[in-house]
Amino acid sequence: MQKKTLLAILAILLINILVFTKAYFSNISSSVDKNDTKEISFTVKKNSTLREVSNDLEDKGLIKSSFSFYIYGKLHDTSSKLIAGRFKLKKSMTAEEIANTLTDASKSEFIITIQEGLTVKDIDKKLVEMELIKEGEFISAVKSFNGWEYYPFLDKNTLSKSQVPLEGYLYPDTYYLDPSDFKPNKLIYKALDNFEKKWTATIKVNPLQLNKNSIQEIITMASIIEKEVPESGRKRVAGILWKRLASGWMLGVDATLLYEKNNNTITKQDLQKDSPYNTRKVKGLPPTPICNPSIDAISAALNPEQTDYWFYLSTKDGTTIYSRTNEEHNANKAKYL
Repeated sequence: MQKKTLLAILAILLINILVFTKAYFSNISSSVDKNDTKEISFTVKKNSTLREVSNDLEDKGLIKSSFSFYIYGKLHDTSSKLIAGRFKLKKSMTAEEIANTLTDASKSEFIITIQEGLTVKDIDKKLVEMELIKEGEFISAVKSFNGWEYYPFLDKNTLSKSQVPLEGYLYPDTYYLDPSDFKPNKLIYKALDNFEKKWTATIKVNPLQLNKNSIQEIITMASIIEKEVPESGRKRVAGILWKRLASGWMLGVDATLLYEKNNNTITKQDLQKDSPYNTRKVKGLPPTPICNPSIDAISAALNPEQTDYWFYLSTKDGTTIYSRTNEEHNANKAKYL
């Protein structure tokens, strides 16, 4: 009796193995729909696991079984070969073809995210880390930019004299790049096109400040706000800084000084520098934006909040404290800093 039971169990196991094996090879070697050749965008994020990619592929209807794809990937070491980027896949592709595509760098569009507040120098560094350029190539491309006629919001006369002409106008966002044919100008035009779209939509809502200031001044102010304060206090700080400028005050902003530095520390010597970015010593806005600001910071610069505050400071936990007088400001510095 025990022998018969054992044989029955073995038979069931064998049948299950055969069924699984047949299903596995069917899932891997056949497509979801051999007639559907429509391209579907699929992104492999940096440090994605094979299981995550398998599940995402099944969720998008690109493979029949995430489990089969996962097993295939384990057997063929797909997990160590996955390329981060965006791919064009089709439901007519087999799971095996999809796995081969996701491990082929030539089929990938690289992803670069320009975070709010990054500078041209920061973007150059990111592209170097992605092994798309040599150090300085993106900076050089920005300096030699000559597509002014395509972008009416760019003031060529002012910007072309700058050391970093497009600082402030390379809109922070996620961009997809072709690593097989990447040139810095392609990213520059993508970012400028994006800026134009965001800017056009924003000034329809907040047009008033354009009657008082140029686009360059507004983007420069937005870049300062981006670096100076969190989102919750930006309109109020914009009101304070515009008021200081209108009253002939120095802006007195540390973020402008840091633009010229490679670290986040300001020394006594820095405070004495005769630099146009030293807004504790030189009146007016700095000559260029100090980063590439978000639409939130741009909106704040366009729509400042009018208050009777003249001073502000940020506490260690990111809270912004406001003061009406210098005495009150000094007391807040003693209390919070």
